[in-house]
Amino acid sequence: MGFFDRLKKGLNKTRENLTNKIEKIIVGYADIDEDLLDELEETLIMADVGVKTTDKLMTAVRKGIKKKEINTPEDLKPFLQNEIVKILTAGEDTTRIAENGPTVLLVIGVNGAGKTTTIGKLAAYYKGQGKSVLLAAADTFRAAAIDQLEVWGQRTGVPVIKHEEGSDPAAVAFDAVKAAVARKVDMLIIDTAGRLQTKSNLMQELEKINRVIGREIPGAPHETLLVLDATTGQNAISQAELFTKAAPITGVVLTKLDGTAKGGVVIGIKSQLSMPVKWIGVGEGVEDLRPFNAEDFAKALFGN
Repeated sequence: MGFFDRLKKGLNKTRENLTNKIEKIIVGYADIDEDLLDELEETLIMADVGVKTTDKLMTAVRKGIKKKEINTPEDLKPFLQNEIVKILTAGEDTTRIAENGPTVLLVIGVNGAGKTTTIGKLAAYYKGQGKSVLLAAADTFRAAAIDQLEVWGQRTGVPVIKHEEGSDPAAVAFDAVKAAVARKVDMLIIDTAGRLQTKSNLMQELEKINRVIGREIPGAPHETLLVLDATTGQNAISQAELFTKAAPITGVVLTKLDGTAKGGVVIGIKSQLSMPVKWIGVGEGVEDLRPFNAEDFAKALFGN
């Protein structure tokens, strides 16, 4: 099964919750009226697209009706698909790769979102692209995080830089950067603690890590990726808002899309936070984490 088919299969629950419901609404109306539009709006909100993003989409739909771009209920589905692609591709960019020396990816996110697993899968992905990879266990708050990263290192054949539990995360990052430069690796991926309940500590910790990395490799970290759990729906957007206050996030990794009916949150994240979704996870397998493609996502979501 190719990734598009896995994506389509992974979005089954979201498709049932969003596009299949839209189809049922469309079938029930001969003409477009306020009742139909009210039902459409409710369906978008219930699919965790978010209130603000739903307002944006409904405004576009009403304009489309005025401009005669939407003439029948059947025109609504392709129109919405096109509008969703527009939202998702606005300012879309791929992972920034350093021109010289290691590319540094700093990965943040609350515990339980799939952060360490995501790092392991990113390591496997880049290794599969023929790149040399180094991992850094700078989530020193939890011994389990260090152990889990080591397991992924063994599984993918990627070395891990680590210190003892409770040690200074910036010191781990410093050693990892030094090692990455000395070994001339292509990708350095750094795991960090995700303790949102102590936001000021987290902010200071991330600022210190950023300073240390930037001093050794100018322009690094090249990406600060926020890992979010799609099953939490609108809560993922709230988390993203909080994390943006703690670190300059360059993109989102959305995990567990296959286990939720709330996949509409992808649209909400991009629309409300103007933050690109750079990677998506649609399964447990190593190959189930892939770079995000807006058109493929919209096609899979609408069952094309």
